[in-house]
Amino acid sequence: MSATEAIENTVRSHPVVLFMKGTPQFPMCGFSSRAVEALRTAGCQSLHTVNVLAEPQIRASLPRYSNWPTFPQLFIQGELIGGCDITLELLESGELARLVAESSPSGS
Repeated sequence: MSATEAIENTVRSHPVVLFMKGTPQFPMCGFSSRAVEALRTAGCQSLHTVNVLAEPQIRASLPRYSNWPTFPQLFIQGELIGGCDITLELLESGELARLVAESSPSGS
């Protein structure tokens, strides 16, 4: 499976995916840490993460796949939401909580 196929499979298989540097328990950059915290604050229970530092082929291919140059990258329901700044803006507006709730199996 190519890196692009792996990315697509991951994004389609999980309702909320964060491609980040490090893990939720040990983020390796402040932006990734803030994105994880925003998702937790928004009530995300089914967060799937991919540590791009441990997956160099994914790290190299994801910016081309998403047309987004930086990390972290948040996908909800297969759609690119954006990076840390957009995630934080959505949290502040209440939109992130709505998107997360709608992505859960019991969501509307």
